[in-house]
Amino acid sequence: MGGVPKNLLNFIYGIIFVTFWSSASSATKIGLKVVQPLVLSIPRFILATAIMLGISHLIMRQALPKGKAIWIKIATYGFLNVGLYLGLYVWAMQHVSAGLGSLFIAINPVLIMLISTLYFRQPLRLVTVLSFVLCMSGMLIAAYPLLGGSYASPTGLLLLLLCNISYSAGAIYFSKQNWEGLHILTINGWQTLFGCLLLLPFAALLYQPEANVFNLSFVGAVVWLAIPASIIASLLWMSLLKDNPTKASAWLFLCPIAGFVIASVLMKEPLTLYTLAGVILVIIGLYTVQKAKQNSTN
Repeated sequence: MGGVPKNLLNFIYGIIFVTFWSSASSATKIGLKVVQPLVLSIPRFILATAIMLGISHLIMRQALPKGKAIWIKIATYGFLNVGLYLGLYVWAMQHVSAGLGSLFIAINPVLIMLISTLYFRQPLRLVTVLSFVLCMSGMLIAAYPLLGGSYASPTGLLLLLLCNISYSAGAIYFSKQNWEGLHILTINGWQTLFGCLLLLPFAALLYQPEANVFNLSFVGAVVWLAIPASIIASLLWMSLLKDNPTKASAWLFLCPIAGFVIASVLMKEPLTLYTLAGVILVIIGLYTVQKAKQNSTN
């Protein structure tokens, strides 16, 4: 795409990233209509692992990780970022709407800043607390009219919070480790495999044959979650970050909006004034934390 201006190319990347990333919750809900949570997750992880490790080791000729220490790091990251995070997430999506799932994923930057501050015993800044309060208030406002119905439950909201805490902890862990020059596809491929292996015993234990229908909805959800919503979206995000981290962060503000729009179109989920108010508060919270990050690096 050498003839396409760089700004236009980044705009196209951004639109595709937002669409793919925000579609994950709806794709998960579609899959959960026909199979159990872990039955949906395991094939997704296996497919994603095969693609990432195939590209990394067979096409790019990247070296295998070497040494016990690096394998422990990869396994730990896989536990936090795949096994615990996505295990809890797909469980939570049984109890909340796709829109709420997308909205909760969007607040990860705020949780990462808060957890990092607490873990490393740094002074708790007012902007961090304000961002967290705004995002959580937005979540509760958006969820309020859905509670008690089929679109949200306290259990689902709690599981979403726990899975996002796990993801944030994984992101902090990843950023603080020395990965000894390993390519990002190598790390992600192996950590996804470890996360998958951690979930396999639970999938086997909880498996109920009568609760699973392996039809086109199942196949479509698995393929979409593994490739567009995970691999392609992540590669586009890394490309945007590499070009301009400040401009890239702006695309995050569109994800909550896109998530609710996609859920409304595909899942016929209701959009209310509570939804609008909640999304606005979350976007303000995200903007606040992103602005604080920019000011701290300038």
